[in-house]
Amino acid sequence: MLELTKISKIYQTQGETITALDAVDLTIDTGEFVAIMGRSGSGKSTMLNILGCMDKPTSGHYTLAGQDVSSLDDDALSKIRNDHIGFVFQGFHLLPRLSALENVMVPLRFASPAKQRGGEERAKDLLHQVGLGERLHHMPNEMSGGQIQRVAIARSLINQPAVLLADEPTGNLDSAISQQIIDLLVSLNQGGQTIVMVTHEPDIAENAGRTIHFLDGKIIA
Repeated sequence: MLELTKISKIYQTQGETITALDAVDLTIDTGEFVAIMGRSGSGKSTMLNILGCMDKPTSGHYTLAGQDVSSLDDDALSKIRNDHIGFVFQGFHLLPRLSALENVMVPLRFASPAKQRGGEERAKDLLHQVGLGERLHHMPNEMSGGQIQRVAIARSLINQPAVLLADEPTGNLDSAISQQIIDLLVSLNQGGQTIVMVTHEPDIAENAGRTIHFLDGKIIA
């Protein structure tokens, strides 16, 4: 599903050269659940940005679902994001004036006509799948943090992405709710969804099938 070959990302800041990623090789197969760990500045967030086509590598090749995306322009990368990638963020990023159902449907506005067809019913089905079938019309301020993150996960799946990228998806939740969210991700993975998750919590990473550790822009384990 994802293959990175000698991926490097170098920044120039006030005359200083910073190597965020240093010739990283990584392959993630369809159906895997992979956790990425590393302390602040290790390169894990840069890696997630490149995997999500939100940033371009300085050098190397990134192949997503058989297509080399490492040198595509911004418009092409935007289409790749819409068609192939779902995002779950620590901060949820729901629109406060939209209901749960309306929030889940937001990505459909930028999707192909084929994916727009049946979108509302698919959104309802996803909210049922994440345990929120009775809260379709609730607003974000009427839901708990765990429920809001469930809406965000449903939203990330609405365009039927090839891969789900989760950036600290439990970072703003207490331990009990965190485990509920992880259990949901595990269930999605068992259903065939490819997931890559960044986390700093070892107990959360243990739920993944494989854990990758970054340090100084390199994979060390």
